[in-house]
Amino acid sequence: MLDHIGLAVSDIERSRAFYEAALKPLGYAVIGAPLTNDIGGTVVMFGVGGEPDFVIADRERPGEGNHVAFRAATRDQVDAFHAAALAAGGRDNGGPGLRDRYGPNYYAAFVFDPDGFNIEAVCHAA
Repeated sequence: MLDHIGLAVSDIERSRAFYEAALKPLGYAVIGAPLTNDIGGTVVMFGVGGEPDFVIADRERPGEGNHVAFRAATRDQVDAFHAAALAAGGRDNGGPGLRDRYGPNYYAAFVFDPDGFNIEAVCHAA
């Protein structure tokens, strides 16, 4: 199951205004205040009913910063995803661990796939 999709944008304010307007008819709104990611970029999360599933961020080149996160039921699954992805030729982009700036139980791991896309597994369980 997909957890969220992220896109790298060149101008965070312009893109935020665009997506706020374009997604409003679909029931989307900005979730919380903008965050800062690991590389000092600004992250804006959108969702319906308070659950973010679409994210934009700057500080990465559009295309290269595209991001897909798969939902895991357990932290062990996140660990297994990371190990399997590396064994299959992926490149590490952040080992398994808590990312509390995204939420108190946000346990995730990140890899780059063979084409350089940022792929994540995330578990929200305590």
